[in-house]
Amino acid sequence: MKAYTLGLYEKAMPGKLSWREKLTAASGAGFDFVEISIDETEEKLRRLDMSKAERMELVKLMEETGVPIRSMCLSGHRKYPFGSEEPAICRRSGEIMEKAVLLAEDLGIQMIQLAGYDVYYEASTGETRQRFEENLRRAVDMAASRGILMGFETMETAFMDTVEKAMQYVKEMESPYLQIYPDCGNLTNAALLYGTDLKRDLETGRGHLAAMHLKETVPGKYREVPYGKGHVDFEEVIGKAWEMGVRRFVAEFWYMGSPLWREDLADTGERMRHILDSLGAVSPLFSN
Repeated sequence: MKAYTLGLYEKAMPGKLSWREKLTAASGAGFDFVEISIDETEEKLRRLDMSKAERMELVKLMEETGVPIRSMCLSGHRKYPFGSEEPAICRRSGEIMEKAVLLAEDLGIQMIQLAGYDVYYEASTGETRQRFEENLRRAVDMAASRGILMGFETMETAFMDTVEKAMQYVKEMESPYLQIYPDCGNLTNAALLYGTDLKRDLETGRGHLAAMHLKETVPGKYREVPYGKGHVDFEEVIGKAWEMGVRRFVAEFWYMGSPLWREDLADTGERMRHILDSLGAVSPLFSN
């Protein structure tokens, strides 16, 4: 058993691929698991209503390909946030959360990454933040009832763009089922924006970092930046996360139409494993 696991974000592959093709591609590029996307599009949200037979077929595919789906990026709450002033949107956010927990249970998903927004398409106010907290507590209870771990993603808005801000809610909930699943690219941008130290921000979450998104960014841009073309110091941030006990990482990047996307997967996996293997080599799971 390796000292860490490295996952692949589903959207790094062409959306037209079948699940068998996606899992096989991830395996071929050397990734340990795939992170499923439940974003705000109706196409992805319909996954929450998969039939029992469809869920079992997907579990069977995981076994056949040897690559499981073990985390979920639940960004659908950007459109349907916990803190919305619209009652119908709040109800929908709760339905999405409940269905996501049940889908995770059926598929063997261990961790749900929560988007750290009180609202996104509305103005953030004291009321939206209070409502967010109230509905977050309900979400934590749902996850706890099924033994599913949730982790806040640090986002690109001021509401929760640092680990320190996410920790305010983790402390408030006081539940082992709510932790932090930070995005190192977003954190790099936040550190530049605020003139702060990224490693010090990570330190505020010691004991509460469940995993990490490995994503490239540039100042002011938070997605679709190729690795090596941005300003994220992956060796530094992975090294700090490792020292804090993080052992689960997911390479988050996007398929943008390149015919060489399989090569991109392999290159990314090799790039990240080079860093992780150097850390794992000096910190084995067991020794005599």
